[in-house]
Amino acid sequence: MNLRNHTFAVSVFCALAFMMPRSADACTNFLFTPGATKDGSAMITYAADSHTLYGELYYRRAADYPAGTMIMLYEWDTGKKLFEIPQVAHTYNVVGNINEYQLAIGETTYGGREECWKTPVKGIDYGSLIYLTLQRAKTAREAIRIMTGLVEEYGYCSEGESFSICDPDEVWILEMIGKRAEYDTVKGKPVMKKQYKGYKDGAVWVARRIPNGYVSGHANQARITTFPLETKGSFKSISSKNMKNLMHSEVECVYASDVITFARQRGWFNGKDEEFSFADTYCPLTFSGIRGCDARVYAMFNRVNNGMQKYEKYAMGDPKAERLPLWIKPDHKIDVKEVMNLMRDHYEGTAMDMTKDVGAGPFACPYRWRPMNFELDGKRYIHERATSTQQTGFSFVAQCRGYITNRRMAGILWFGVDDTYSTCYCPMYCGLTEIPECFREGNGSMTEYSETAAFWLFNRVTNFCYSRYKDMIVDLQKMQSRLEDKFIRELAHRDKKFERLDDAQLQTELNNFSREAAQEMMREWTKLDHYLLVKYIDGNVKKETNGHFKTTETGMSAFPNQPEYPKWFYRQIVEDHGQVIEEKF
Repeated sequence: MNLRNHTFAVSVFCALAFMMPRSADACTNFLFTPGATKDGSAMITYAADSHTLYGELYYRRAADYPAGTMIMLYEWDTGKKLFEIPQVAHTYNVVGNINEYQLAIGETTYGGREECWKTPVKGIDYGSLIYLTLQRAKTAREAIRIMTGLVEEYGYCSEGESFSICDPDEVWILEMIGKRAEYDTVKGKPVMKKQYKGYKDGAVWVARRIPNGYVSGHANQARITTFPLETKGSFKSISSKNMKNLMHSEVECVYASDVITFARQRGWFNGKDEEFSFADTYCPLTFSGIRGCDARVYAMFNRVNNGMQKYEKYAMGDPKAERLPLWIKPDHKIDVKEVMNLMRDHYEGTAMDMTKDVGAGPFACPYRWRPMNFELDGKRYIHERATSTQQTGFSFVAQCRGYITNRRMAGILWFGVDDTYSTCYCPMYCGLTEIPECFREGNGSMTEYSETAAFWLFNRVTNFCYSRYKDMIVDLQKMQSRLEDKFIRELAHRDKKFERLDDAQLQTELNNFSREAAQEMMREWTKLDHYLLVKYIDGNVKKETNGHFKTTETGMSAFPNQPEYPKWFYRQIVEDHGQVIEEKF
């Protein structure tokens, strides 16, 4: 293939890889260091939540490129063409958001000061940053260097972002926001009003390593407040001027050298350097930033540490209450199944429990259709924004297992589509070279139904469950737990079996296992779909005995159960409509 044709092929590939219109600007990430987990795995989670995002598993095969190859970038949210940059000589295999070296990256958008992103500028978007970096970096530290280097060289065009960056040994959080000059709009176009001395459009940022043994999280609200500044004789914290020292194991914090001075020039900060807070400066707290965002992190913290109740007042929106810390130490070691379940949350057990108020309806459905805000009689109200939400396109638990020697089988992306509460996390090896059909890109879309796509099967089941939630979710959870527990057991069995294989045999087995797991999941979820329809048709609940629906002596269906509504619901009906429906004669 000549260079011109090769360049064209790369551009077409990247169009497919990056040109996926989505707006996952309401996501949730949880971070778990090796010292906080039972088996020593490092893990991050990601729920990509958007009403227009289709759930599929992105794949980028490892490849070699001749000198001079260019890659066209497309904005992940919109599919808009950006610009070309040089391709590297070799890219790594990437399955979803994990690569062959067990580097995993997730994100949540916090927005932040509009002055930092509202004016359009040339630059790389956050989605391209993630997938370019996964193809180019082996470790979390290398990922930070590449991501910040790309925005330094090419600019940054997205809103404020929090990134979770994980490898088998370390977990980091990187927060970034655009660094704009001031602009006016003249005849519908931005015209520079003021260029700050020594600055060009790019980004300011801070990255912190989560201490081993601790957990963290972010959910659309900037989380890094104050951070240690570099000092002579210490590598604990470094500025971007000393990025050559980032690979030093002592480094726990790295930041853009102008992150404070830029804020000073813009008039957003005038205190001492050591008092500077990234979050308070670039993403000041609001009620929605706390209640709709940090509250999700609080919910996770509350489930892994019994001493978190003191932060509930803050989580409910009080900016004067004690602020949620960036990380906490859990009171027990956490395994992968618990991490999956931590992604399943509607604030149960807190004052915000979505199953308890009248909005849940008679069947305790913990979902509220959008919009999230509403006004009534001159007062404004909200619906809770929980970790589990109906508009999730896909979610994952990335498990980076440093104790497995063969890296292609060490990293696992536990991948699921649709609502985290009702999904099934299916194991995808980081060394896959074939994506199972049900997760494959192009198998259906948000406007095209596919019988073989997991996204549509899971949405069909979940949307039916919403109609009689408290009863139907129990049946779903039985299937969910059985499959996930089985996958976890089988994975452990294959860890020992696969270590004895040569490279070719191993590749075949990795592809076969993930494909067969996905196929089994689809078969069992199809059975669940049929079972739920038969059992709960028309608001009735069929009787069962020993796993079979009851029938009469003549083979007809036994008369079904017809459970009553709860008393409080009857009372509301009577209060609203009792004069019309009361028996009077």
